Amino acid sequence: MERNLTLLTDLYQLTMMNGYLKQGREKEIAVFDIFFRQNGMITYSLAVGLEQAMAYIENLSFGEEELEYLKSLRLFDDGFLEYLKNFRFTGDISAVPEGTVVFPGEPIFTVKAPIIEAQLVETALLNIINHQTLIASKAAKVCYAAQGDAVMEFGLRRAQGPDAGIYGARAAVIGGCSSTSNVLAGKMFDIPVAGTHAHSWVMNFPDEYTAFMNYALAYPDNILLLVDTYDTLKSGVPNAIRCFDEMVKRGYKPYGIRLDSGDLAYLSKKARKMLDAAGYDYVKICASGDLDERSIASLKSQGAAIDFWGVGTRLITSADMPALGGVYKLCAVVENGKEIPKIKLSDTFAKITNPGIKNVYRIYDRETGEAQADLIYLESEGDYDESKPLTITHPTERWKQTTYYRYTLRKLLVPVMKQGKSVYEMPKLKQIKEYAARELASFSDEHKRLDSPHLFKVDLSDALYELKNTMIEEIRGGENRAKK
Repeated sequence: MERNLTLLTDLYQLTMMNGYLKQGREKEIAVFDIFFRQNGMITYSLAVGLEQAMAYIENLSFGEEELEYLKSLRLFDDGFLEYLKNFRFTGDISAVPEGTVVFPGEPIFTVKAPIIEAQLVETALLNIINHQTLIASKAAKVCYAAQGDAVMEFGLRRAQGPDAGIYGARAAVIGGCSSTSNVLAGKMFDIPVAGTHAHSWVMNFPDEYTAFMNYALAYPDNILLLVDTYDTLKSGVPNAIRCFDEMVKRGYKPYGIRLDSGDLAYLSKKARKMLDAAGYDYVKICASGDLDERSIASLKSQGAAIDFWGVGTRLITSADMPALGGVYKLCAVVENGKEIPKIKLSDTFAKITNPGIKNVYRIYDRETGEAQADLIYLESEGDYDESKPLTITHPTERWKQTTYYRYTLRKLLVPVMKQGKSVYEMPKLKQIKEYAARELASFSDEHKRLDSPHLFKVDLSDALYELKNTMIEEIRGGENRAKK
């Protein structure tokens, strides 16, 4: 699947690049942040996609095929096309490690590079990071609802294209899924693959029992039967038990049954009683069929006898929130070695950006290790002293303050690229998954619950707040003077 993704960009990125080159400004240094805005449906997210984002940047190059296509558009002169022949990314990047819990407004990926380079990478970075972060976050909520039960990702057939299915499966595993039905994703990322058989298998035999026996004989060490093709309780489960009896006589141990439709709470409890009465109390019950965190939580509350879950469409498409809304915004330029902060204003307060080159401190309780709050601060402030009390203030309602005395701090953004070269050892997927699990475990259930979660504090440092307000006042003042 080696592809040149250099043209995976919006046209206006290229036209702006050409404009900067014509003005002789291509070497000016700019700093951009990726973050996502507040959304009523977002409580927390898992930042995912760094590995693919880095691979994209490291392989940026305009080959003959790309240059010929751009020439055919008749938008760009020979000087720009000649410049692109030797194009390489030479900037610096900081990012939060994959699997980090993040919140709206926090920078999760920062690019510092010549403006012409920083402009090109915007679209593809957002495409990669927005999608995987969205799916990983959805998976985390599904797995939280499952309360420790295994969750299999079953979404490939409903994903919005091959890439969404492949990288969505990767993101879902980081979010907590135990396996995927996607064989290519399994091969590419060393993810456990899982699955049973379809209804068509049962329908292609003279009767259900014959179908079950043929499947069991084909896979005697992994007998998991789909029992709802005709009638779950009158036909499916009794025929499964009959099949299990025969396979036990032959020296095999059945694994489970799968329910894919109907009243899953009712059917699972009835099936559990039938299996137990037949001596199969060890046989597992799997459920699938348009599940998500809400339906799983409801089934759990009803006492459904379900041991593990197959979740497809509503996970791989993040059906209730199909886009994350991450953005890439200029926060500073560097002129003669001096940082000049930049801010975007809006009539909508949530769309006003935080200026300057920033990082995020996560504040932890020193005794329990539980995450307490995040503080977005300017890197120019230097390192904070953990031996001193730390008071943080609400980003808008400044009378709301909290002071921490016994705490530890962790910087969320870490260097991943310097002068176009990777300085970050990319962990294996298993390590990312384990890290994400530790991240989630450091937050209280009150912050993770599905209904009315307790809002996690994300505050601005005093220096950042003052810089932001000063810049707003200066711009507004300039506008007012211009009107007179």
